[in-house]
Amino acid sequence: MEYVNWFVDLILHLDVHLKDLIQTYGMWIYAILFLVIYCETGLVVTPFLPGDSLLFAVGTFAASGALDLMTILPLLLLASISGDTTNYWVGAFIGPKVFTRQNSRIFRKDYLDRTHQFYETYGGKTIMIAKFVPIVRTFAPFVAGVGAMTYRKFFLFNIAGALIWVGGLILTGYWFGNLPFVKNNFSLVIGMIILISLLPGIIEYLRHRSKKA
Repeated sequence: MEYVNWFVDLILHLDVHLKDLIQTYGMWIYAILFLVIYCETGLVVTPFLPGDSLLFAVGTFAASGALDLMTILPLLLLASISGDTTNYWVGAFIGPKVFTRQNSRIFRKDYLDRTHQFYETYGGKTIMIAKFVPIVRTFAPFVAGVGAMTYRKFFLFNIAGALIWVGGLILTGYWFGNLPFVKNNFSLVIGMIILISLLPGIIEYLRHRSKKA
């Protein structure tokens, strides 16, 4: 419970914690932020790491001069693209080894074939939209790899999604993060960003519940 409270405090008070990290680690903060975004997008075991809120906070600190925008922007773009790419290839490696039997209840080969067909048809849109949905953005590239989505297609949409997600949130923080209202209500703004990012998942869950009912 203590860890949960610490993590919630970390997410909701990124302005305080990020400021402390910048002051403590200096230039190493760039490596730390790269690793956070890389792990959040590239490792299926770390979907809980901050994404949207962290990118917005990074933009805010870049506007104040604490971070260099021309360094952090391409660096975190690379972190997101390479994270998704790693996740894709892990899924591509695991998929054919797991989904081999037709009579398996869970790991049936026809499930893999269906997944492949889905990602060939809707995969590009899925990869891009998933960037804005916590947890989903961690698993979508992995499933794309499992489903053997054409890599060239995956890579192009991976880059496009990263440009919109990373670039959009960092620049939003850069342009609006130092407005008096945002500075005075930073925790509230971060909470709103987290809520907005969770809305697609909540809406889809409610739609699924209503269909079952």
